[in-house]
Amino acid sequence: MKTMIPGLGQDAGKPAAQTHPDSQTFSSTTKKGSTQRLLWLDGLRGLIIVLMALDHASYFVARVHPGEFWGVSLPVYADAGHFLTRLVTHFCAPGFFFLMGASMILFTDSRRQIGWADRRITRFFALRGFILIVLQLLLENPAWAIGMFSGTTHTAKPPGGGEMILLHFGVLYALGATMIFWSFLLRFSSAVFVPLSVVAILATQSLIPSADDSAFLYSPGLRLLLIPGQTGIWQVFYPFLPWLGVTGLGLVFGRLIRQNRNRAYQSALIGGTAFLLYFTVLRTLGNFGDFHTHGSGWIDFFNLTKYPPSLEFILLTLGVDLLLLFLFSKVETQLRGWAKPLVVFGSTALFFYVAHLYLYALMGFAFPNGTSFGVMYALWFLGLIFLYPMCLWYRRFKAQKPGESVWRFF
Repeated sequence: MKTMIPGLGQDAGKPAAQTHPDSQTFSSTTKKGSTQRLLWLDGLRGLIIVLMALDHASYFVARVHPGEFWGVSLPVYADAGHFLTRLVTHFCAPGFFFLMGASMILFTDSRRQIGWADRRITRFFALRGFILIVLQLLLENPAWAIGMFSGTTHTAKPPGGGEMILLHFGVLYALGATMIFWSFLLRFSSAVFVPLSVVAILATQSLIPSADDSAFLYSPGLRLLLIPGQTGIWQVFYPFLPWLGVTGLGLVFGRLIRQNRNRAYQSALIGGTAFLLYFTVLRTLGNFGDFHTHGSGWIDFFNLTKYPPSLEFILLTLGVDLLLLFLFSKVETQLRGWAKPLVVFGSTALFFYVAHLYLYALMGFAFPNGTSFGVMYALWFLGLIFLYPMCLWYRRFKAQKPGESVWRFF
């Protein structure tokens, strides 16, 4: 079980006025209170959610799902194809958390322009975060249960121990928890966001126990806060603290977009390049940055700890995501044309997330013992074809709702 979903289709303001060639503002423009969206942000969100669907098709259909947990051995891959299928999906979770942070800033700015007070904005995000956590337990988890009942998936056992899992906390939990935390700090400047984000990322790297303690049954509270794994009926894949910093960096980027769009583009290019260079240096030195040592092959070089995300994992994945952001900012014409499905998926991310889990889980009944990756890829693409008109319908449905509608929380 993994990945998951971001600002999850939050409204993001689009520049409506320009007072300087490099300075842009954001505003709500539609009569019903919704905001026009930034195609390049939705396009990237759509790309990574499509890749996330590939990973979940592997779980439900091919019945193969590696898990890169701290404290236990990293997965061994049969061939490069299996590894690359997993590797390309690693960029999803960091991208979702980062884009959620950026979307929170853009949404905040658009709502302030139509008269929302800061207290009302905080209440909106706190409630939305709580709803995401509830959806994790009541709507997402049953889909994983269908997958377990319909067949056997070869996946890594997380650290800790226990028998039947009744409470699973995945990506929606962490997205909701980090949204609630940052909702109370949105009025502060980036000078607050940056140090808090860096501390959260480095604290994760420093505070995770050694592999010798991986079997210890940590309290559920500590699991939810920091240490992924299982304790009795509790299973946590996405703790709060490890993903807090990635969301905080997204808040900083959202501020850059709001203040100076061109500078934000350049920052994505420079920051993405710097992250990848720093990853290469750390990985080459091999002394700090991941919870496992690595071998000499290229697969070992890119086989990183995801649960929780190590420093090297964040540098590699967020570095690529930032470069993709820069690329998507240059192809708006394509996003209005042949690449429009990515924008549709990205603007209905929460709906896509829930719908795709059930779709591929139901497909899994036909393959209780799994199938080849060739068949899995075909069914993954077929699933996207089914999901596209569903997401189009939901986007139109939501656009017809007023700004005060409860559907804005979804």
